Amino acid sequence: MGAALPAKETRLNAKVATLLFMKVHELNHVAIHVRDVEASCRFFKNVLRLEPIPRPAFSFPGAWFRLGAAQELHLIGDRTEAVHSHNRGNHFALRVDNLDEWENHLTGVKADFQRRKMRPDGAWQVFLRDPDGHVVELFTGPGK
Repeated sequence: MGAALPAKETRLNAKVATLLFMKVHELNHVAIHVRDVEASCRFFKNVLRLEPIPRPAFSFPGAWFRLGAAQELHLIGDRTEAVHSHNRGNHFALRVDNLDEWENHLTGVKADFQRRKMRPDGAWQVFLRDPDGHVVELFTGPGK
């Protein structure tokens, strides 16, 4: 049988093996800090048509919403600082099926949004703001 590896090499090999098996599985949630949880809930439920989901009983106000199949939006209440969000800065994007229907809906609910524009890759995007000024992007992939 071969000679045993020195302790230092054994620890190094164990560390390399651990790193090889470490991976990020998914983006689980996006959290945003809001001033008025109820107003934000109305926006995300009625304007963006997101499904509210149960939230654990934390010691601070908030709400959770489903984003697509497996991701979530977490609202954290009691924001007192200004929001600095911009379509070329802090924002999150939601892929949608039909921007015509979304623009009609956003117009109907009098949402604060910018008309669609095309990205250089051919995808279309619409930017809107929540009650706190957080920017949300709705987009369709290239060729849609």
